[in-house]
Amino acid sequence: MQYLFITHAARRHVAALTAFLRSESAGGLVLIVSALVALGWANSAAAPAYRALLQYPLGMGDFAKPMHIWINDGLMALFFLLVGLELRRETTEGELASPTRLAAPGLAALGGMVVPAAITVALNWGDSTALRGWAVPVATDIAFALAVLSVLGSRVPVALKVFLTALAIIDDLGAIVVIALFYTQGLDLAGLGLAVLAWLGLWGLSRAGVRRLWPYLLGGAMLWALVFESGVHATLAGVALAFVVPMGAKPEEDQAPAERLEHKLGLWVAYGILPLFGLANAGLAFDMLPPGAVWDRLALGTALGLFVGKQIGVFGAALLAARLGLARLPEGVTRTQLYGGAVLCGIGFTMSLFIGDLAFRQTPRGDEVKLAVFVGSLASAALGLLILRLAARAKVAERVAVAE
Repeated sequence: MQYLFITHAARRHVAALTAFLRSESAGGLVLIVSALVALGWANSAAAPAYRALLQYPLGMGDFAKPMHIWINDGLMALFFLLVGLELRRETTEGELASPTRLAAPGLAALGGMVVPAAITVALNWGDSTALRGWAVPVATDIAFALAVLSVLGSRVPVALKVFLTALAIIDDLGAIVVIALFYTQGLDLAGLGLAVLAWLGLWGLSRAGVRRLWPYLLGGAMLWALVFESGVHATLAGVALAFVVPMGAKPEEDQAPAERLEHKLGLWVAYGILPLFGLANAGLAFDMLPPGAVWDRLALGTALGLFVGKQIGVFGAALLAARLGLARLPEGVTRTQLYGGAVLCGIGFTMSLFIGDLAFRQTPRGDEVKLAVFVGSLASAALGLLILRLAARAKVAERVAVAE
């Protein structure tokens, strides 16, 4: 009986993971299209309309903010809520649930955060303004990366996709910590105290056995408003909410509340929120860039951090961990394929643009960072795709040789 239960639970997890990979891949393609639309719009004759739309004020009183802020600080809280729910699921019953599973992607994620940050800091040492962007290249855009992997279809091992997903979730957590610690300004302790009380109230609902979603969503909206006013970045309210929504389905439930919320949010985030984010943040006007922007140390540090730092950090940390016996590399994945996956980790689009906006909001240097993120991400996508395509051909040739 216990064996049957474990098998059913395992099947449910595999089905959930497969659905997640598919939705992330499809969502990544939509994100790419929205980014291209934004680039085209920002460099067309209708560019003034694009900028006016992003600055259009919405809301009343203290909450009267430009549309760009509502997208980045408001709607993106739902993206962070989804990230938090995915993180909880993976750490309780998924790929990150045991130390042996956690070690390889965890150490690779750490290497993939430290090395890009070090490159950016090294190239911008002495420039206090540019150093605010040290964290821009630390995170991987898993939706974008899986969209690139989808081009190769079944020629890429599922184990590599799972490894990259786990790695991206971990470095998203790292990025969340970085935002909380380094991109919080003008902290209002009274507002923060009220936010903590609101969160404790939601935790109390969970402990009391409340299984309906609407009390958590209503309380989450209140939590977001309090966090927004406290000075802590408002999107972190989404992560906080994710850790109080009940997990674990009861016998009479098909899905736990957290699973239901993750399922409902997935489509909205993939096909609504992230495309809107791409539209609002990818609109780089090339004619407004200062001369030599591409060679600016901030731009170079960001682009090299993504393109060079990510592949060195991820691949190097994974191999070192395996050599020291601290972790096992994903089964059935060759070193060439692992290296190709490490290169794809340099696609930092969503989170990189998000941190870049926090660091350089409404400043000319923000455009330099956007340009660098585009260059670093596109270079990583192109090289990673090439390496994985060559690795797939080599594997096919090897099978043919063995068969003969």
